[in-house]
Amino acid sequence: MSEQEDSELIQQFLAGNEKAYNQIVSRYQERVYWLIRRIVNDHDTANDVAQDVFVKVYSSLKGFKGDSSFYTWLYRIAVNFSFNEIRRKKIRKSFSIEQHEIDVESDDDSPIDKVVSEEHKQAISEAIEMLSEKQKKVFILRYYEEMPFNEISKLLKTSVGGLKANYFHAVSKIGKHVRSKMQ
Repeated sequence: MSEQEDSELIQQFLAGNEKAYNQIVSRYQERVYWLIRRIVNDHDTANDVAQDVFVKVYSSLKGFKGDSSFYTWLYRIAVNFSFNEIRRKKIRKSFSIEQHEIDVESDDDSPIDKVVSEEHKQAISEAIEMLSEKQKKVFILRYYEEMPFNEISKLLKTSVGGLKANYFHAVSKIGKHVRSKMQ
């Protein structure tokens, strides 16, 4: 997936080729879904938000200036839509931090290992939910998406130093929470 290929697809779409947009969606839909899923922590909500993101991209693609990579622009929209959805749910008082993630477990794990692993995952999910919005964004983008700090800086429009500090504090809080739960 090169930036060159993205820009070619964008140009084709802007020239009226709907199939080019479908290729863009196919290229990024899974990555966008998992980014959103990690933020909203719910499969159905993640699907809905991902659809909204791609509708927004469809209607806004003509305004894409290319100041950043298409990937960065797309992820900025996905992150913003995800946190807007969380805010909307909090306002409606229906926000839930339940984990609905289904993991395929290895047959090699003992029942005790499986229980400890699930408790560990739950503790991490709880800790992530307790982070401030900014720390949560930085942690998810850096840890799960493995984005470099300079890309996150462009995406969130903030300094690399500030991001590193937020990431450090997020990791510290998560570690402290997990240690307290696992004792």
